[in-house]
Amino acid sequence: MRRSDPLEAPARELAMAAGLDPEARIPNPDKPGKTMPVWTQFRDAARDARRDAARAREAEIMASQPETYRDAPLTVFGAHESGTVDQMRNCLRVGNTVAATLCADGHLGYAQPVGGVIAYEGQVSISGVGFDIGCGNLAVRLDMPAARIRDDVPDILTGIRRTISFGIGRANAARVEHEVLDDDEAWHASGMGDYRQKAAAQLGTVGSGNHYVDLFEDEAGLVWIGVHFGSRGLGHTSATRYLKAAGGRDGMHVPPTVVDEASELGQRYLAAMELAGRYAYAGREWVVERVRAIVGGAVTDSVHNHHNYAWKERHGDRDLWVVRKGATPAFPGQRGFVGGSMGDDAVILEGLESDASRAALYSTIHGAGRVTSRKEAHRRFTRDQMHDWLRERGVQLSGGDVDESPMAYRRLPEVLAAQGDTVRVLHRLRPFAVAMAGAGEFDPFKD
Repeated sequence: MRRSDPLEAPARELAMAAGLDPEARIPNPDKPGKTMPVWTQFRDAARDARRDAARAREAEIMASQPETYRDAPLTVFGAHESGTVDQMRNCLRVGNTVAATLCADGHLGYAQPVGGVIAYEGQVSISGVGFDIGCGNLAVRLDMPAARIRDDVPDILTGIRRTISFGIGRANAARVEHEVLDDDEAWHASGMGDYRQKAAAQLGTVGSGNHYVDLFEDEAGLVWIGVHFGSRGLGHTSATRYLKAAGGRDGMHVPPTVVDEASELGQRYLAAMELAGRYAYAGREWVVERVRAIVGGAVTDSVHNHHNYAWKERHGDRDLWVVRKGATPAFPGQRGFVGGSMGDDAVILEGLESDASRAALYSTIHGAGRVTSRKEAHRRFTRDQMHDWLRERGVQLSGGDVDESPMAYRRLPEVLAAQGDTVRVLHRLRPFAVAMAGAGEFDPFKD
């Protein structure tokens, strides 16, 4: 069966416009003695026309921004590649933008940088929230001394992998019961009822990439359980569906897709976002409770936050939708859990009141931030280097791959320092056990 060519239809139209039969055969210059249909000669022209049309649409979108919202201020923390800052500035040329910030862990993302925060008036960005709606972190402190379980770490990791599903399209062996699955009104309002059965099967799965289940030790020698993942296929399918419905495009270098909150489409998208956010919270809570049962002990503290989401917030005298893509809410006194890499300390932090905090839209980093792409990490680093790093720091790893090695990330203390007086660290958490999807376990639902 011949593979579908997305340029075939427009190339055929160009051939007919030139007065030629698209199916007529002509010599193939790359294969002497062979022929090819006439329309194939017009593939390059069709590609150019598609590119030019996309650029024209993008220019039209940016030119339609109301004058009131042009030149919104952008506050940048830390040093970034010029392309990341340019991508952020392009985002500010679309929609009712009021202010924005780029956190110190930022890097290029789909349409909007990871680590980018944008405040809109009366609008929300589907691209800004991203595909892994509600991705976030949960950390809980146990009354269990880390020293008591140190010798049991290999068995604990085995138990985690036996209980928790990692990797592509995975489903848990037993259905997870949660009220979010039974909220008929929410599923109807979101337009995602047809995904409900799959969502039920995937609730509590972790996925792959930089998603993890970790055990940490704090300054007092106590165990913390930390997890990082989002809404799995529910969020990805919701974002894909509403991005298409709004006429948006997927990709790095495209304008963000923004919808009016009061429109029918905006209301349905917000309902889908809220459902995916609840689903992500439920999944993280389920996973942490399963791990707590394996480790033992009781929960004495908990810190839980999304970092891919949109919140309706009051800033100054305006109610704004603040879209955080890979950024942690950090209002004064609000705590957040921020991880480093599999071989670096994580932190529990809280937001502070300051001029810089206001400019940051009360937002901070969600991690250390990548310094290499996944492909580049595989080219530059080896598994031996990764394991040497972990061994030196006393970290036992189950799963994981070189693209998630510590060398592929910035150092978290430096990134935190770049955020200035917007946050302060309450606890430093040193990892000693890390469970992630293994090499080759690709996950289509991560962002």
